[in-house]
Amino acid sequence: MGDKTKQAPTSKQEERFLRIKLVRSLIGRPPKHREVARGLGLRKLNSVVTRKDCPEIRGMINKIPHLVEVEVIGKK
Repeated sequence: MGDKTKQAPTSKQEERFLRIKLVRSLIGRPPKHREVARGLGLRKLNSVVTRKDCPEIRGMINKIPHLVEVEVIGKK
């Protein structure tokens, strides 16, 4: 019989990161939008954060796409 156990990849897969920039003000926005921006680490206008590209972060970005600009980058 063949060996059916899965082996871990020898080379680490390239991690992707997202550079997120707050381009619209949070003044007058619903509290949920402010909370999402704060959860991403965005506090002031034009502030930029780098976060790991994962479904949780993508979901947060999808809640406020009109307030942020997103750039996909390779390694940090």
